[in-house]
Amino acid sequence: MTRRDPNIRPIIRQLDEAAANRIAAGEVVERPASAVKELVENALDAGARRIEVAIAGGGKRLIRVSDDGCGMAPDDLPLALSRHATSKINGSDLMAIHSFGFRGEALPSLGAVGRLAITSRAVGSEAARIEVDGGQIGAPRPAARNRGTTVELRDLFCATPARLKFLRGDRAETQAIAEVMRRLAMAEPAVALILTDEDDGRILFRADAEPGDGAEALAARIGRVMGRDFLDNAITLDARRDGLGLGGLAALPTYSRGAAVAQHLYVNGRPVRDRLLTGALRAGYFDVLAAGRHPAAVLFIDCEPQGVDVNVHPAKAEVRFREPDAARGLVVSALRHALAGAGHRAATTGGAAALAAARPAQGVSPAPAALAAAWAAQAPLDAAPPGAAAGFAEGAAGISAAEMAGPFAPVAARVEDGAGTANAPLGAARAQLHENWIIAQTADGIVIVDQHAAHERLVYERLKAQAAAARVPAQALLIPQIVDLGDGAAALLAAAAELDRLGLVIEPFGPGCVAVREMPAALGQADAAALLRDIADDLAEQGASDRLQSRIDAVLSSMACHGSVRSGRRMTAEEMNALLREMERTPRSGQCNHGRPTWIELKLADIERLFGR
Repeated sequence: MTRRDPNIRPIIRQLDEAAANRIAAGEVVERPASAVKELVENALDAGARRIEVAIAGGGKRLIRVSDDGCGMAPDDLPLALSRHATSKINGSDLMAIHSFGFRGEALPSLGAVGRLAITSRAVGSEAARIEVDGGQIGAPRPAARNRGTTVELRDLFCATPARLKFLRGDRAETQAIAEVMRRLAMAEPAVALILTDEDDGRILFRADAEPGDGAEALAARIGRVMGRDFLDNAITLDARRDGLGLGGLAALPTYSRGAAVAQHLYVNGRPVRDRLLTGALRAGYFDVLAAGRHPAAVLFIDCEPQGVDVNVHPAKAEVRFREPDAARGLVVSALRHALAGAGHRAATTGGAAALAAARPAQGVSPAPAALAAAWAAQAPLDAAPPGAAAGFAEGAAGISAAEMAGPFAPVAARVEDGAGTANAPLGAARAQLHENWIIAQTADGIVIVDQHAAHERLVYERLKAQAAAARVPAQALLIPQIVDLGDGAAALLAAAAELDRLGLVIEPFGPGCVAVREMPAALGQADAAALLRDIADDLAEQGASDRLQSRIDAVLSSMACHGSVRSGRRMTAEEMNALLREMERTPRSGQCNHGRPTWIELKLADIERLFGR
C-alpha cells in the first residue's frame, strides 16, 4: 500500500513485539547520549550515591553504567525488560511524578537496538545477570556483584544499522555524553558521578559528592561544573510567586557566551530544554546583552507536580506548565530584578584579559625619554576645553585651585575627598587618558572606565525610567492602517491594553483583521503591518512579546548615545568623580547599551606580579 496506489486495499497487520520496540526506541534513544541519560536517571531513581559511567567509541561500542542503588532481585530482571513495566508509578495519576523516569521504556528500547546485559543485586537476595540481544531476552543466571546495578550496552543500533549513519563522530558523541553528565550532576549535587573513556582510560568528567546542606552543596557543584569564573560573576536568584519557585545562579551580562551552551534549566530537579523557559531567559536579559551573545545561567524552577506535565515527549526533555504565563513571568521578572540589583557590577574576566594583554614582551623596556614624553603628554586633571559642561559636577565636593596646580599634586590630597574616595566601589578619579578612559584608584587596585559607554548607560536608564512613569507618547495616524493577521489577531487584541501603554493603539476590524489607529511617536515612519506580524508571531511562540518595547528602547538607546559624553572630550575631576558615583547608584551600569563592559578592575596584587614584585 502506497500513496501512489490508492486503489489497492491496505491490509492491517499487528507488528511483532521486536519491531514495535525498535520503533519505540527511535523516540527514546536518539544517540548514545540519550542512552546514558536514561540509564543514569534510572540509577538516580534507585537511590544511588555513586554512579560510574564508562564508554568506548563515543558510546557506540560500549556504554556501562554502574551504581550502588537499591538493585533488583533475580525475578525482577525479566519484568524490567518488558515494555511499560516500572516501579516508579502505579499508573493511577500521571501528574504526580516524583522521579526522573516513569514510562518503563528505556531498558526494553535499549535491548531492542543493541546488546544489553544487566547485572543486579538487591538487599537480601542473590546477584543475577540477564542478557538481551536484538530484542531476544535470555534467562536470568547467577552472577557476582555487591548491592546495586550494572547495565552494559554494547554495539548500539546493531539491530538498526541505518541509524548508525546518522550519528556523528566519536568525539562529538563523547562531548554530548559529557554534557548529559554535567546537567545531571547539577541536578543531584549529593551524588558522585564519574565518566571514563575506556579507549584511553581518561576520566572525562568527575564530580564527587558535595558536602553540606542543599544550597551549599548546590553552589559547590555548580562551581565544579560551570567553573569558578561563573560563580565569581553570577548573581543569586530566589523568587516565588503563584505557587512557583525560582532559584539558581545567573551570570552578569558581561559574562556572556557566544552560544547557548551555558544555559541549564531544571523543573522540579529534572533537566529540560524548554522553549518557553529559554525564551523567558532571553527576555530576562533583554536590553543588557550584546548582539549575538547568550546568557549563562543555572535555573531551578519548583512547583507542585500537578502544575507541570512532563509526559509531553518520550525523552522527557520538554515540559508543559499548567500556568505558562506565570512561569515565564516569574523567570523574566526575577532575572530583571536581580540584574538591576547588581548595580554597577561587571565581569571580573575583563580585568584578567587586560592583565594578560599587558604582560611585557621579553627583553623589551621603554626608554626613559619615551616615558618622560608620555607623562608630559597627559593633561592635568583640571584641564577642560572652554565652556565644557559640568553636568556631572552636581553634588560633588569642590577642589581648590592649589590642589589642581599640577597633574600629580592633587593625588594624595583627594584620596579622602567626598566627591571621589578611594574607598568607594569605583574609587576616586586620578586621570583621564586619551580623552576617553578614566583611571580611578580603589582601595586595592585601579579601575578603568569607558566614559562614553558609562554615560550612555546612565542616560539610557534615565530615559527608560521617564518613559515607564507615563504612557509612551503616541502619534495618531491620519488614516487607520488595516492589517490582516488571520488567527494571530485574537492574541494580539488580547494584549491591546499593554500595547496601548506603549503607544500602539489597535482595535478589531472584521475577522482576522485589526486597525492600527496610533503608533509610538518615537518610531517615526515605522512599518505598522510588519511590526504587528512580528508581535503576533512572538505571542504565538512564547505567549508574550517584547518586540514593541525593544523597538522603543532602541530609539531611547540611540538618543542616549547621542546625548552622552563623547569620546575625545576632556573631563574635570569633579565630572569624572560624579560619573563614578552615579554609576554606583544606577542599575545595570556595569555594561553599556550594547552589552559591552563599561569598566574593568585591575587588582594591585596582579599589577605587582606584572613587574615581578
